[in-house]
Amino acid sequence: MPADLYGRFASSFSRFADRPLIDTGECTYTYDEIEHTAARLAARLIAIGLAPGERLLVQTAKSVEALILYIACVRAGAIYLPLNVDYTEAELAYFVGDAEPVLAICDPERVVLFERIGAPAVRTLAQLFADLPEITAVSVPRAADDIAAILYTSGTTGKPKGAMLTNANLVSNGETLIDIWRFTPEDRLIHMLPIFHVHGLFVAMHCVLFSGACAIFLPKFASDPAIRHMENASVMMGVPTFYTRLLADAAFTREVAAPMRLFVSGSAPLSADIHRAFEDRTGHRVLERYGMTETGMLASNPYEGERRAGFVGPPLPGVELRIAEFETGEVLPQGEVGIVEARGPNIFKGYWRNPEKTASEFRADGFFITGDMGVIDERGYLQLVGREKDLIITGGLNVYPAEVEALLDDRADIAEAAVIGVPHPDFGEAVVAVVQAGEGFDEAVVASALRHDLAGFKCPKAIIAVPELPRNTMGKIQKKLLRERYADLFATAGA
Repeated sequence: MPADLYGRFASSFSRFADRPLIDTGECTYTYDEIEHTAARLAARLIAIGLAPGERLLVQTAKSVEALILYIACVRAGAIYLPLNVDYTEAELAYFVGDAEPVLAICDPERVVLFERIGAPAVRTLAQLFADLPEITAVSVPRAADDIAAILYTSGTTGKPKGAMLTNANLVSNGETLIDIWRFTPEDRLIHMLPIFHVHGLFVAMHCVLFSGACAIFLPKFASDPAIRHMENASVMMGVPTFYTRLLADAAFTREVAAPMRLFVSGSAPLSADIHRAFEDRTGHRVLERYGMTETGMLASNPYEGERRAGFVGPPLPGVELRIAEFETGEVLPQGEVGIVEARGPNIFKGYWRNPEKTASEFRADGFFITGDMGVIDERGYLQLVGREKDLIITGGLNVYPAEVEALLDDRADIAEAAVIGVPHPDFGEAVVAVVQAGEGFDEAVVASALRHDLAGFKCPKAIIAVPELPRNTMGKIQKKLLRERYADLFATAGA
């Protein structure tokens, strides 16, 4: 198989030309139709001035056109840079300044914003697709090590980092997944994930594209359409929130789930309780897997064999996982808890324009330090037990407390803040800010200011004022105590 990403797409476009690739419920598009439109769009991108290796920044609502834009960008040899649709002006200004894209694609209501922050050549999807030329661009050859995409991931310092994913990273991971999850051209995947994220774009859509399958391509998750489409589907991928909401719907029964062959969960830990409840309701054991923006998928419970609740399975074929002592890098014996480290063809090239950070995240022998704490049992299954840094995963999206804390600590009405993640029945974890209030503190004012500066998923679901934050003898805030204290804050929250 080709080592370049578009070459891999082209193989499927040729083999499965007449088969359906996208089904929106209203329209169906074949592999050939998607390829032809992407080829014409690639010609337009090149005419606008997008050259191989340059960045195309995209912040748009999920649509078939947005997916075609991704394929066209890869065909043109450019670097695809998708952004969460919830990012605010301040966040977008940082991304534009750091990535220096040649072209920015956004929704109509954000054109003025993008122009204001200095984005070049701003277009909407409608403008990009209007009167596409009949000429089709010849795909631009790319080497295996060339960057295909940059995805920004939040940093513990508050500054997001651009993870550079190569053609070989994405091809190798996609090939592995369609093999271990048994994807075939007969599969129909219920796709309700966003496509600015590794899960929805590189896991779900690459599994479809590489295998000749069809994606039932829906704007977002809702239990009603998910249940309705299961009659003619075979696979569903989702974050744990999807599964908790399905279980909360009385219409989701064993009979509804019977036509499905596989339910996959990722982007956040799936609780053992939900895992067991799902099996009791449907007879299906959810297949949980583990990955990161920087690595794609690293481990997966088996398609055939024991899918263990609370575990993310053994490493994928070709991927090495080990547990090490974080500070020294000493590899720990089986059964001991430590930092999870990974090596394989799927591991990213490094952080965009940040060689120091890249160097600090790799061991001398090439293992990437994930930041997740885990343990590998006697059967080789990985269990994640926490995070070395206080990453919060809410609804499948990553939030680093430092980014939120920096905004809170900068306020005159807050002496100091600690941002933590606490259990939430719907989102897995909820962002909570515990603050030592200063003069004039008003929770509503603080919450409003955060909504202005942060994407919605990063904003605290609760802001709790306390007289004093708990500290250890070294003066460090004891977040563990805060997490324990507020663990039941959302215990009665509805799905």
